[in-house]
Amino acid sequence: MAGARTEPLVARMRKGVHRARTALRRSAVDYFRGDASDWLALTGLLITVPAITCGTLMLPVWFSPSALVLPIVAGGLLLRPASLLGLYAAAATALIVESVVLGPYTQGPARVTPGTVLVVAACGFFGLVIAQFRSRVGVPWRRGGTMLFDLRERIRVQSKLPALPPGWHREMALRPAGGQSFSGDFVVAARTHGGRTLEVVLTDVSGKGMDAGSRALLLSGAFGGLLGSLPPQDFLPAANGYLLRQDWDEGFATSVHLVLDLETGDYELLSAGHLPALQLCAGTGRWAEKAAEGPLLGVYDGAEFEPVRGSLRRGDVLMLFTDGLVETADRDISEGIDRLTGEADRYVHSGFEGAAWHLIEKVAKDVNDDRALLLIRRSP
Repeated sequence: MAGARTEPLVARMRKGVHRARTALRRSAVDYFRGDASDWLALTGLLITVPAITCGTLMLPVWFSPSALVLPIVAGGLLLRPASLLGLYAAAATALIVESVVLGPYTQGPARVTPGTVLVVAACGFFGLVIAQFRSRVGVPWRRGGTMLFDLRERIRVQSKLPALPPGWHREMALRPAGGQSFSGDFVVAARTHGGRTLEVVLTDVSGKGMDAGSRALLLSGAFGGLLGSLPPQDFLPAANGYLLRQDWDEGFATSVHLVLDLETGDYELLSAGHLPALQLCAGTGRWAEKAAEGPLLGVYDGAEFEPVRGSLRRGDVLMLFTDGLVETADRDISEGIDRLTGEADRYVHSGFEGAAWHLIEKVAKDVNDDRALLLIRRSP
C-alpha cells in the first residue's frame, strides 16, 4: 500500500519538475527572441523621466530639457517597441509640462525650444529603429555583442592547428578583409589514424568579410565534423554535397585538403578549384607548385577530385594559401605567387618561425580581400 501511495507522489513530482524545466526553457527562448518581459527596465526608465523633469524645474542650472534623450536612448537598447512607445509618451508629457511651467520667456539652458523638441524627437525615432531591428533579429542588446564575440572565437578555435610531434613546425595566419573580425577563409584540422596523420582543409568561401562570415562559420562546423569521420578521398565529395543542399545564392567555395603522414612525410593533396600548394625543396632551394584537379564546391553534383601526391623531406616546406594573398586587380596570380615565394625565401634560415603572419604583411597588407596562409615545415 505504501508503494502504491508513493508512486503517484513521485509521478507528480516528476511532472512538476518537467513543467518547471519547460517554463525555464520557454522563458530563455522568449528572452532570446526579445519576447520576454521588460517591465523592470521600463519601470526604471519611467521613473527617470519625472526625475529629470523635476531636476529641470528645480535646478535649471544643472538639468536641461534635452536630458530626456538619455532614457530615450537607453530605451532603444533595452525595451521592446511596444514598451518604447509608452516611454516616448512619458517623455512627450514631460516636455509639455516643462514648457508650460517654465513659460516662453525663460532664459538659459532650462528653456524648452523647438530645437530641444527636434533633438528629443530625432533620438526617439532612431531609438525606435534600433528597437525594431533588435525585435526582428531576435537578439537582445545585452547579449548581441557577446554572441558576436562567441562566433568570432568559435571560428578562431576551429581554425587552430593541432600540435605536431617533434620534427615538425606548423603555423597559420588569417587576415579578414577590411580589418573586420569575420572572414570567408577558414581552416579545419585534425590528427587521425591514432595521431599519425594530419588532415588540414583550407577553404575560401565566396564573398569576403562579414558577407561571407556566417557561411564560413556554418561550413567550418560542418567540415570539422566530416574531417576524420570519412576516408580522405570521400571528404570533398561529401563537402560538395553539403554545400549543394544549402541552396545559397553564392553557394560556391574553393577548398584544398591535405593528408600528411607525420612518420614518413608523404602527403596527398585534393583540391576543389583551389590554388596550387607550394613546396620548397631543401635540396634545391626551389619552390614547386603542387596542383590537384577538381571543380569548385557547390557547383554541381557528382564532382570528382583527383589527388596529387608528394613527400616532405627533411627541411622541406609546404605552403597553402587563398587567392587574396596572391591575386589583385592589377596583378595576376603568377606574379603574386612569384612575389610570395620571393618573400618566403627570406625565412629559410630562420626556420619559418612567425613567417605566416609576416608574409601576409609583406605581400598583401592592404588588399581588400580575406587572406589565409598555412605553413608546414619538416625540420632538417
